[in-house]
Amino acid sequence: MDIFRSIRPLQILLSTMTYLLGTAIASYLGIPFSNLGFWLGLGWVVLVQICFTLLAEVFRSVNEPAKVNDKLSERINFRNLLLLISGSALMAAVMLTLLMLRLEKFTLSTILFLSVTIILSFAYSVPPLRLIYTGFGEFVLAILLSFLPASLAFLLQSGEYHRLVGFVTFPLILFGLAWLIVLDFPSYAEDQKYEHLTLLRRLGWERAITFHNAMLIFGYGIFLLAPLIGIGLNLIYPALFTLPFALLQILLIRGIARGAPANWRLITATSTCVFGLTVYFITLTFWLR
Repeated sequence: MDIFRSIRPLQILLSTMTYLLGTAIASYLGIPFSNLGFWLGLGWVVLVQICFTLLAEVFRSVNEPAKVNDKLSERINFRNLLLLISGSALMAAVMLTLLMLRLEKFTLSTILFLSVTIILSFAYSVPPLRLIYTGFGEFVLAILLSFLPASLAFLLQSGEYHRLVGFVTFPLILFGLAWLIVLDFPSYAEDQKYEHLTLLRRLGWERAITFHNAMLIFGYGIFLLAPLIGIGLNLIYPALFTLPFALLQILLIRGIARGAPANWRLITATSTCVFGLTVYFITLTFWLR
Protein backbone atom coordinates (compact mmCIF):
# COMPACT_ATOMS: atom_id res chain seq x y z
CA MET A 1 0.00 0.00 0.00
CA ASP A 2 2.84 2.42 0.81
CA ILE A 3 4.44 1.71 -2.57
CA PHE A 4 1.12 2.22 -4.35
CA ARG A 5 0.64 5.56 -2.58
CA SER A 6 4.20 6.62 -3.41
CA ILE A 7 3.56 6.05 -7.12
CA ARG A 8 0.74 8.63 -6.93
CA PRO A 9 -1.82 6.80 -9.08
CA LEU A 10 -3.99 9.90 -9.52
CA GLN A 11 -1.15 11.70 -11.28
CA ILE A 12 -0.64 8.69 -13.53
CA LEU A 13 -4.36 8.68 -14.32
CA LEU A 14 -4.33 12.37 -15.22
CA SER A 15 -1.24 12.08 -17.44
CA THR A 16 -2.84 9.06 -19.13
CA MET A 17 -5.95 11.12 -19.82
CA THR A 18 -3.93 13.94 -21.38
CA TYR A 19 -2.08 11.34 -23.45
CA LEU A 20 -5.46 10.15 -24.76
CA LEU A 21 -6.28 13.78 -25.54
CA GLY A 22 -3.25 14.04 -27.82
CA THR A 23 -4.34 10.89 -29.64
CA ALA A 24 -7.89 12.22 -29.97
CA ILE A 25 -6.62 15.44 -31.57
CA ALA A 26 -4.67 13.37 -34.11
CA SER A 27 -7.82 11.38 -34.88
CA TYR A 28 -9.82 14.60 -35.35
CA LEU A 29 -7.24 15.88 -37.85
CA GLY A 30 -7.63 12.70 -39.89
CA ILE A 31 -4.24 11.20 -39.10
CA PRO A 32 -4.22 7.39 -39.44
CA PHE A 33 -4.12 5.67 -36.07
CA SER A 34 -0.89 3.87 -35.16
CA ASN A 35 -1.78 1.15 -32.69
CA LEU A 36 1.86 0.30 -31.93
CA GLY A 37 2.84 3.94 -31.49
CA PHE A 38 -0.10 4.52 -29.14
CA TRP A 39 0.71 1.67 -26.76
CA LEU A 40 4.47 2.18 -26.77
CA GLY A 41 4.03 5.87 -26.02
CA LEU A 42 1.48 5.27 -23.28
CA GLY A 43 3.72 2.70 -21.63
CA TRP A 44 6.65 5.11 -21.85
CA VAL A 45 4.69 7.96 -20.24
CA VAL A 46 3.49 5.76 -17.36
CA LEU A 47 6.94 4.28 -16.72
CA VAL A 48 8.69 7.66 -16.72
CA GLN A 49 5.99 9.00 -14.39
CA ILE A 50 6.55 6.10 -11.99
CA CYS A 51 10.32 6.61 -12.18
CA PHE A 52 10.48 10.31 -11.35
CA THR A 53 7.68 10.12 -8.77
CA LEU A 54 9.50 7.40 -6.83
CA LEU A 55 12.84 9.17 -7.18
CA ALA A 56 11.27 12.22 -5.57
CA GLU A 57 10.52 9.99 -2.56
CA VAL A 58 13.93 8.31 -2.61
CA PHE A 59 15.76 11.64 -2.28
CA ARG A 60 13.71 12.88 0.64
CA SER A 61 15.70 13.62 3.77
CA VAL A 62 16.27 10.48 5.81
CA ASN A 63 14.89 12.39 8.82
CA GLU A 64 11.45 12.53 7.22
CA PRO A 65 9.28 9.53 8.11
CA ALA A 66 7.81 7.44 5.32
CA LYS A 67 4.89 6.57 7.62
CA VAL A 68 3.85 7.22 11.20
CA ASN A 69 6.25 5.93 13.89
CA ASP A 70 8.56 4.14 11.46
CA LYS A 71 12.16 3.39 12.38
CA LEU A 72 15.24 4.72 10.59
CA SER A 73 16.11 1.23 9.31
CA GLU A 74 12.59 0.85 7.91
CA ARG A 75 12.87 4.16 6.08
CA ILE A 76 16.18 3.19 4.52
CA ASN A 77 14.88 -0.23 3.44
CA PHE A 78 11.72 1.30 2.01
CA ARG A 79 13.65 3.92 0.04
CA ASN A 80 16.04 1.28 -1.28
CA LEU A 81 13.00 -0.63 -2.52
CA LEU A 82 11.63 2.51 -4.20
CA LEU A 83 15.03 3.09 -5.83
CA LEU A 84 14.99 -0.46 -7.21
CA ILE A 85 11.48 -0.03 -8.62
CA SER A 86 12.28 3.36 -10.15
CA GLY A 87 15.44 1.96 -11.74
CA SER A 88 13.45 -0.93 -13.21
CA ALA A 89 10.86 1.49 -14.57
CA LEU A 90 13.62 3.59 -16.16
CA MET A 91 15.19 0.54 -17.82
CA ALA A 92 11.79 -0.51 -19.17
CA ALA A 93 11.29 3.03 -20.52
CA VAL A 94 14.67 2.82 -22.28
CA MET A 95 13.60 -0.46 -23.91
CA LEU A 96 10.36 1.15 -25.12
CA THR A 97 12.38 4.06 -26.51
CA LEU A 98 14.45 1.64 -28.58
CA LEU A 99 11.26 0.02 -29.85
CA MET A 100 9.81 3.43 -30.76
CA LEU A 101 12.94 4.16 -32.80
CA ARG A 102 11.67 1.59 -35.27
CA LEU A 103 8.52 3.62 -35.91
CA GLU A 104 8.42 5.65 -39.10
CA LYS A 105 6.83 8.55 -37.22
CA PHE A 106 9.62 8.73 -34.64
CA THR A 107 10.91 12.12 -35.83
CA LEU A 108 13.27 14.76 -34.50
CA SER A 109 10.27 16.49 -32.94
CA THR A 110 9.41 13.28 -31.08
CA ILE A 111 12.99 12.90 -29.86
CA LEU A 112 12.92 16.52 -28.67
CA PHE A 113 9.77 15.99 -26.60
CA LEU A 114 11.06 12.73 -25.16
CA SER A 115 14.30 14.46 -24.18
CA VAL A 116 12.52 17.43 -22.59
CA THR A 117 10.29 15.05 -20.62
CA ILE A 118 13.28 13.14 -19.26
CA ILE A 119 15.22 16.32 -18.42
CA LEU A 120 12.29 17.93 -16.60
CA SER A 121 11.47 14.67 -14.80
CA PHE A 122 14.96 14.34 -13.35
CA ALA A 123 15.25 18.07 -12.67
CA TYR A 124 12.02 17.80 -10.69
CA SER A 125 12.99 14.85 -8.51
CA VAL A 126 16.78 14.39 -8.36
CA PRO A 127 19.58 16.57 -6.89
CA PRO A 128 21.28 18.91 -7.57
CA LEU A 129 18.24 20.75 -9.00
CA ARG A 130 15.43 18.79 -7.29
CA LEU A 131 12.86 21.39 -8.21
CA ILE A 132 10.10 19.69 -6.24
CA TYR A 133 10.95 21.77 -3.17
CA THR A 134 12.16 25.01 -4.71
CA GLY A 135 8.77 26.66 -5.18
CA PHE A 136 8.93 25.94 -8.91
CA GLY A 137 8.26 22.19 -8.86
CA GLU A 138 4.53 22.71 -9.36
CA PHE A 139 5.18 24.45 -12.70
CA VAL A 140 7.30 21.53 -13.91
CA LEU A 141 4.83 18.92 -12.68
CA ALA A 142 1.89 20.70 -14.34
CA ILE A 143 3.76 20.55 -17.67
CA LEU A 144 4.66 16.89 -17.13
CA LEU A 145 1.04 16.00 -16.43
CA SER A 146 -0.61 17.91 -19.26
CA PHE A 147 1.40 19.39 -22.12
CA LEU A 148 4.11 16.76 -22.63
CA PRO A 149 1.96 13.56 -22.59
CA ALA A 150 -0.55 15.06 -25.04
CA SER A 151 2.24 16.33 -27.31
CA LEU A 152 4.05 12.98 -27.30
CA ALA A 153 0.84 11.09 -28.09
CA PHE A 154 0.15 13.40 -31.02
CA LEU A 155 3.70 13.15 -32.37
CA LEU A 156 3.66 9.35 -32.27
CA GLN A 157 0.59 9.46 -34.51
CA SER A 158 1.51 12.30 -36.86
CA GLY A 159 5.27 12.79 -36.66
CA GLU A 160 4.85 16.59 -36.75
CA TYR A 161 3.54 19.04 -34.17
CA HIS A 162 0.29 21.00 -34.56
CA ARG A 163 -0.72 24.28 -32.91
CA LEU A 164 -4.05 22.79 -31.83
CA VAL A 165 -2.24 20.60 -29.30
CA GLY A 166 -0.49 23.58 -27.74
CA PHE A 167 -3.65 25.68 -27.61
CA VAL A 168 -5.73 22.97 -25.93
CA THR A 169 -3.08 21.94 -23.40
CA PHE A 170 -1.96 25.40 -22.26
CA PRO A 171 -5.14 26.02 -20.19
CA LEU A 172 -4.66 22.53 -18.74
CA ILE A 173 -1.25 23.60 -17.44
CA LEU A 174 -2.98 26.47 -15.64
CA PHE A 175 -5.66 24.15 -14.22
CA GLY A 176 -2.89 21.78 -13.15
CA LEU A 177 -1.14 24.59 -11.29
CA ALA A 178 -4.38 25.47 -9.49
CA TRP A 179 -4.84 21.80 -8.56
CA LEU A 180 -1.29 21.45 -7.24
CA ILE A 181 -1.62 24.59 -5.12
CA VAL A 182 -4.77 23.12 -3.57
CA LEU A 183 -2.80 19.97 -2.74
CA ASP A 184 -0.16 22.11 -1.01
CA PHE A 185 -2.62 23.59 1.49
CA PRO A 186 -3.31 20.53 3.71
CA SER A 187 0.41 19.75 4.04
CA TYR A 188 1.42 23.36 4.76
CA ALA A 189 2.40 22.72 8.39
CA GLU A 190 4.39 19.60 7.50
CA ASP A 191 6.14 21.44 4.67
CA GLN A 192 7.17 24.16 7.11
CA LYS A 193 8.43 21.58 9.59
CA TYR A 194 10.67 19.84 7.04
CA GLU A 195 11.52 23.07 5.15
CA HIS A 196 9.83 22.04 1.92
CA LEU A 197 9.64 25.17 -0.21
CA THR A 198 6.42 24.57 -2.14
CA LEU A 199 4.79 27.13 -4.43
CA LEU A 200 2.30 27.86 -1.65
CA ARG A 201 5.07 28.64 0.84
CA ARG A 202 6.96 30.75 -1.70
CA LEU A 203 3.90 32.85 -2.51
CA GLY A 204 2.31 32.91 0.94
CA TRP A 205 -1.33 32.13 1.66
CA GLU A 206 -2.89 35.36 0.40
CA ARG A 207 -0.96 35.59 -2.86
CA ALA A 208 -1.34 31.84 -3.43
CA ILE A 209 -5.13 32.17 -3.26
CA THR A 210 -5.05 35.04 -5.76
CA PHE A 211 -2.71 33.05 -8.01
CA HIS A 212 -4.97 29.97 -7.76
CA ASN A 213 -8.06 31.93 -8.78
CA ALA A 214 -6.19 33.68 -11.60
CA MET A 215 -5.06 30.36 -13.07
CA LEU A 216 -8.65 29.16 -13.33
CA ILE A 217 -9.93 32.44 -14.80
CA PHE A 218 -7.10 32.67 -17.35
CA GLY A 219 -7.56 29.02 -18.30
CA TYR A 220 -11.21 29.45 -19.25
CA GLY A 221 -10.43 32.80 -20.85
CA ILE A 222 -7.91 31.16 -23.17
CA PHE A 223 -10.48 28.57 -24.22
CA LEU A 224 -12.87 31.39 -25.15
CA LEU A 225 -10.20 32.92 -27.41
CA ALA A 226 -10.30 29.87 -29.71
CA PRO A 227 -12.15 31.62 -32.60
CA LEU A 228 -9.43 34.28 -32.77
CA ILE A 229 -6.91 31.68 -33.96
CA GLY A 230 -9.29 29.78 -36.22
CA ILE A 231 -10.48 27.09 -33.81
CA GLY A 232 -14.25 26.65 -33.63
CA LEU A 233 -15.96 27.00 -30.28
CA ASN A 234 -17.84 23.79 -31.10
CA LEU A 235 -14.58 21.99 -30.29
CA ILE A 236 -13.82 23.94 -27.12
CA TYR A 237 -17.16 24.68 -25.46
CA PRO A 238 -17.35 21.29 -23.63
CA ALA A 239 -14.46 22.56 -21.49
CA LEU A 240 -16.90 25.11 -20.07
CA PHE A 241 -18.99 22.28 -18.57
CA THR A 242 -16.53 22.24 -15.66
CA LEU A 243 -16.95 25.96 -14.98
CA PRO A 244 -19.40 25.35 -12.07
CA PHE A 245 -16.74 23.24 -10.33
CA ALA A 246 -14.20 26.04 -10.84
CA LEU A 247 -16.58 28.67 -9.42
CA LEU A 248 -17.29 26.45 -6.41
CA GLN A 249 -13.56 25.94 -5.95
CA ILE A 250 -12.91 29.70 -6.01
CA LEU A 251 -15.69 30.31 -3.49
CA LEU A 252 -14.35 27.63 -1.15
CA ILE A 253 -10.80 28.99 -1.34
CA ARG A 254 -12.01 32.56 -0.77
CA GLY A 255 -14.00 31.31 2.20
CA ILE A 256 -10.86 29.92 3.80
CA ALA A 257 -9.14 33.28 3.34
CA ARG A 258 -12.03 34.87 5.24
CA GLY A 259 -11.74 32.43 8.12
CA ALA A 260 -14.26 29.76 7.14
CA PRO A 261 -13.46 26.15 8.15
CA ALA A 262 -11.60 24.27 5.45
CA ASN A 263 -13.17 21.18 3.88
CA TRP A 264 -10.04 19.92 2.12
CA ARG A 265 -11.69 16.80 0.75
CA LEU A 266 -14.34 18.83 -1.04
CA ILE A 267 -11.84 21.43 -2.27
CA THR A 268 -9.46 18.73 -3.54
CA ALA A 269 -12.32 16.89 -5.24
CA THR A 270 -13.58 20.01 -7.05
CA SER A 271 -10.04 20.93 -8.11
CA THR A 272 -9.46 17.45 -9.47
CA CYS A 273 -12.78 17.61 -11.34
CA VAL A 274 -11.79 20.89 -13.00
CA PHE A 275 -8.64 19.35 -14.43
CA GLY A 276 -9.80 15.78 -15.03
CA LEU A 277 -13.28 16.46 -16.41
CA THR A 278 -12.00 19.23 -18.68
CA VAL A 279 -9.56 16.76 -20.22
CA TYR A 280 -12.32 14.14 -20.47
CA PHE A 281 -14.88 16.40 -22.17
CA ILE A 282 -12.40 17.81 -24.69
CA THR A 283 -11.01 14.37 -25.47
CA LEU A 284 -14.50 12.99 -26.03
CA THR A 285 -15.32 15.92 -28.32
CA PHE A 286 -12.29 15.36 -30.53
CA TRP A 287 -12.94 11.61 -30.71
CA LEU A 288 -16.56 12.10 -31.78
CA ARG A 289 -15.94 14.82 -34.38
